[in-house]
Amino acid sequence: MPTSPSAGSPPLAGLETTIERRVEWHDTDASGHQHNSVVLRWAEEAEADLLRGKDLAWLFGRTPRVRHEVNYRGRLWFGDPVRITFRVAQLGRTSLTFAFEVHGPNGIAADGSVVVVHAEPDKPAATPWPDAVRTALKKEVPA
Repeated sequence: MPTSPSAGSPPLAGLETTIERRVEWHDTDASGHQHNSVVLRWAEEAEADLLRGKDLAWLFGRTPRVRHEVNYRGRLWFGDPVRITFRVAQLGRTSLTFAFEVHGPNGIAADGSVVVVHAEPDKPAATPWPDAVRTALKKEVPA
């Protein structure tokens, strides 16, 4: 498995998902390869798949992004098949770090991380993760 921002942390059973897409024309920019923003969109699609799989879809709207990092390693062209692997890397008191990799026909095209926080709509700042989230993730994620 190629390295990712949290190299050294093995994928965690049940806390990883892989989705497959194809580079569409609207995913490309004037240079003809993937637009930089599409990588984060694909990562968010995989995040949604992972959260739905853990019965945590109710978190949508409560997990603003506070940081993201993308390392672009290769180009993807219109029509290329793409595989996005997305996993939980670390669970903090109020934050959650995800790591992702985007693979195309020639190997890894991008990798990176996304940090979200738990934010209740009626609170002015990040709040601790509810017990239901900790129960779903705690046993398998490094603190």
